[in-house]
Amino acid sequence: MPIIHKDLGLAGYKEVWDLQKATHLEKQKGSTEDILYTVEHNHVYTLGKTGSRDHILISDDEMKARGISYYEIDRGGDITYHGPGQLVVYPILDLHNYYKDTHRYLRALEETVMLTLKEMGIEAHREEEFTGVWVGEEKICAIGIKVSRWITMHGIAFNVNTDLSYFDKIIPCGIFHKGVTSIEKLTGKKANMTIVKEMYIKNFLQTFESHQNS
Repeated sequence: MPIIHKDLGLAGYKEVWDLQKATHLEKQKGSTEDILYTVEHNHVYTLGKTGSRDHILISDDEMKARGISYYEIDRGGDITYHGPGQLVVYPILDLHNYYKDTHRYLRALEETVMLTLKEMGIEAHREEEFTGVWVGEEKICAIGIKVSRWITMHGIAFNVNTDLSYFDKIIPCGIFHKGVTSIEKLTGKKANMTIVKEMYIKNFLQTFESHQNS
């Protein structure tokens, strides 16, 4: 079964979250294909169900003044930021078609990002204690998922040309002692988002379609 890619452009968080939930419900009924949504969000902080609001270092009034939305959501993980220049990826997959193993699924998501960075000449790695993808001591991609009835929601936030100053107002993923980075920060120049997205989609499809029904 092919995975269908749909790019949503620049979109607000709530509308895409609602789209994910609707797609997830349709997949429970068996009436839609596996889908890979890609999007760049308007400025937003999201807090996962295991996170702490103490990790937000900005007041509600300041968030509003800066045009930053805030949502408490149903994925795993803690606080994170989404915004323009960040490639956000939401796979809505039925893991019955691949493998019923959430740990393996998380590792596969990390692999899709590491393969993409490798193509760009950036060596990335996993951290034993944490999910996500790292370059040195800094996180370049956060991961937070929800799996219900073996159907996935939420996904990854890959810093391409992200304005990293927005992370200064939170403790990203609740990790105090490590920083965040982006392709732009590592290379000293803005990356072509279209090219990065195309490379990422290719690596995602190769990683997952090769494991269908395994």
